[in-house]
Amino acid sequence: MNRLQSLLSGRELSIVGALVAVVAVTTVVNPSFLNAQGVHDLFLNASIIALLAIGQTLLVITRNIDLSVGSVMGLTAYLSGQLFIADQETPTVLVMLAGVALGAACGAFNGALVAIAKVPALVVTLGTLYVFRGIDYGWASATGVHQINAAQMSPDFLAFGSGSILGIPHLSLIALVALVIAGYALHNWRSGRDLYAIGSNPDAARLAGIPAGRRVFTAFVVSGALVGLAGVLHASYFGTINASVGTGKELAVVAAVVVGGVAIFGGSGTVLGAVLGALLLTTITSALPILGVPAFWQRAVDGAALLLAISLDRAVQLRLAERLRKERSVRRA
Repeated sequence: MNRLQSLLSGRELSIVGALVAVVAVTTVVNPSFLNAQGVHDLFLNASIIALLAIGQTLLVITRNIDLSVGSVMGLTAYLSGQLFIADQETPTVLVMLAGVALGAACGAFNGALVAIAKVPALVVTLGTLYVFRGIDYGWASATGVHQINAAQMSPDFLAFGSGSILGIPHLSLIALVALVIAGYALHNWRSGRDLYAIGSNPDAARLAGIPAGRRVFTAFVVSGALVGLAGVLHASYFGTINASVGTGKELAVVAAVVVGGVAIFGGSGTVLGAVLGALLLTTITSALPILGVPAFWQRAVDGAALLLAISLDRAVQLRLAERLRKERSVRRA
């Protein structure tokens, strides 16, 4: 029990508790929700959002954000389909590498504008959200291929998306590997710890000799690479691609990150919390139809969760600031 508490913070434990409550209530209504296939599908659906959330966490920790994740995901998914149209026998590994490379390139473009040109990330990525989506639609129009179906893709590629090892979906294993690597890097590598310092106090980080611009640029590239991978996995799992893939994902991703305890104001949070946030929101989305909640309320849940999490973070910050003010007053006295 003590080891579990050392791995999970208070916010993460509360997410686990909320997750257990949602699953318990839904299972009472529909017992099949928690059977082997139900759990398999739940983790499978959460895996892509989890990958996006891991990359977004690296940025939010540094007081940045990427609103173009849905568009980049759609662009890399469409790239995957186009590679198979060119040659249906294209190796799955090559398609994944191409998606990661395109995602990293998009991340580098965002990162250069933010870290080098000093344009606010919100402005940059709001613009590239539309630019990358426009490129996606333009590509589809130029080629005359508005939808790519499973029949046009490699059977091995599609089998990978729906496959599993010892009952664990491939997509979930990839998300788990990304979680472990990102979590280790943030807490054990100097470059990872620098991201927290930049988010806590950018000016102090620069005075301490931390190459803030380089770190932020790298975070955007890594995040973009993960988004590119998520786009390829989306194509592999769903088997149907068009230029609108990923539309609206940015809200779900930011909500998952903030609900997971990553401070929207930067400087704190973990990738584990972000992944748990993604799993919680995915579980709620899957549970709502079973509980008889209309589909149009599902997007509202992400927005409400985001507002609640930001409000809680702000309340905690104000409480800590008040406590520090009182401690300073006592010391002066």
